[in-house]
Amino acid sequence: MQVTLGMDFAGDGPTVVLLPALSSISTREEMRPLLDRLTPSFRVVTGDWPGFGDQARPRIDWTPQALSAFLDWFLSEMVGPPYGIVAAGHAAGYALALP
Repeated sequence: MQVTLGMDFAGDGPTVVLLPALSSISTREEMRPLLDRLTPSFRVVTGDWPGFGDQARPRIDWTPQALSAFLDWFLSEMVGPPYGIVAAGHAAGYALALP
């Protein structure tokens, strides 16, 4: 199944990834104030988690394994190393579990 994700890319410099909380009311927009402050010095990438955010939310069983796989894909295909991560709420657990 294809899932549309909301993403934002801004700024130049070393890359920082902003991960919003995993919540039915959270979107990448909660990270906007931090994105705005970082863009003068960093390339900032933020995106909604699949099944969350401001795009269509298909009914898929977003298990912890599926969300981990998504984060691996997002970081390798949409961001690319090296990068730093700032994660809100439960997103921090997924960031800490990265290899």
